[in-house]
Amino acid sequence: MNINRVCILGGTGFVGSHLTGRLKSMGIGVRLPCRHPHRHRGIAVGGQVELIELDPFDPGELKAALEGCDVAINLVGILNENHADHDFQRIHVELADRVLDACKASAVTRLLHMSALNANESNGPSLYLKTKGEAENRTHTLGKPQIKVTSFRPSVIFGPGDSFFNRFAGLLRSLPGPFPLACPEANFAPVYVGDVVTAFIRSMDDRTTWGKRFELCGPDKFTLRELVAYTAKAAGLKKRIIGLNDGASRLQARILGKLPGKPFSYDNYLSLQVDSLCSKDGLLELGITPTSIDSVVPFMLSEKSARSSYQQLRRQI
Repeated sequence: MNINRVCILGGTGFVGSHLTGRLKSMGIGVRLPCRHPHRHRGIAVGGQVELIELDPFDPGELKAALEGCDVAINLVGILNENHADHDFQRIHVELADRVLDACKASAVTRLLHMSALNANESNGPSLYLKTKGEAENRTHTLGKPQIKVTSFRPSVIFGPGDSFFNRFAGLLRSLPGPFPLACPEANFAPVYVGDVVTAFIRSMDDRTTWGKRFELCGPDKFTLRELVAYTAKAAGLKKRIIGLNDGASRLQARILGKLPGKPFSYDNYLSLQVDSLCSKDGLLELGITPTSIDSVVPFMLSEKSARSSYQQLRRQI
């Protein structure tokens, strides 16, 4: 692989930290621009990682962050809007445009873009999916001909440090009595973070992936009710799961969306109106055998992990 340095925007997050670790093990240098480098010093332990302070909306700073890199990776995304400067349009679409401009200004010609399964600029049921679709389309279209773009559209991603199984484990532990679950029949095909990382790495230096959009799903399909019940069992919890009807699901979303941290918002509810299942097997196309939740989640949700998840949840709410 003829790659010496990769710049990862959003590299201090869940997927980014796993991707950084893999690249380090391969001897590839990683540049991680972020707003508060001092908060993420641990990720740079062992060398090969350069943490730099960055305002991603400053064109000059973004250009400088990408200079000297062989590949740019944009992992930046939010699940909920929090304030005026942290909205879907700004974080997904405007930032994607700025990344493209910075790639052109710094002569970086390879860009990997994290999108989302069901991202659809025209018909996405939620603002999250609409803006993810718009950002993906603009990245592919406006990047031509200089920037060779590949995008990835995962279902829910699981693995150590995830915000899905770990978050539900924390919720199940913190709430007394039966657990009320919105949209219980929504379908998912959870994909392992290690497989997502492998998809990014295999695509970096592969010309056949230029211009392609890969859907990434795990080997099995589950309803949300099944996944939450699985989480409870793996965490050693005896918990009754009560599936809410559509009206109650909407009400729960309206209420929880007003709490700090937005455990569940109305936009999340809208996203769950379409199943998170792949129409094409992107992992197979990339030669990757998908990892099942059985081989990861029970070990991840040990008593120690569950306590950690609970403490994280308490800090958020």
